[in-house]
Amino acid sequence: QVQLVESGGGLVQAGGSLRLSCVASGSSIRPMGWHRQAPGKQRELVAKITSGGRSDYADSVKGRFTISRDNAKNTVYLQMNSLKPEDTGVYYCFYSAYISDVWGQGTQVTVSS
Repeated sequence: QVQLVESGGGLVQAGGSLRLSCVASGSSIRPMGWHRQAPGKQRELVAKITSGGRSDYADSVKGRFTISRDNAKNTVYLQMNSLKPEDTGVYYCFYSAYISDVWGQGTQVTVSS
């Protein structure tokens, strides 16, 4: 059974950077990515990456966020630069299994103005 463990969230000032990590254990190499949910808003896709490394981003984070992966460690990363207060939310790692997606527990990212 796939388990995801996220880390790297925290509090940062606007313009700062954070790097999120998500380790997938008990799994094969599959597409992974990150969603986020801001207070009072629906969860939205932030970035995703295929097993081969092809990535896709939400328009709101293009040019600021970079998703990458280390298949040897079955880990996906989200490097977040030039953070804005509107990036605040809970960030959830997901793993696209054959039948359904598996989700991490979420990590809080707070960007102060």
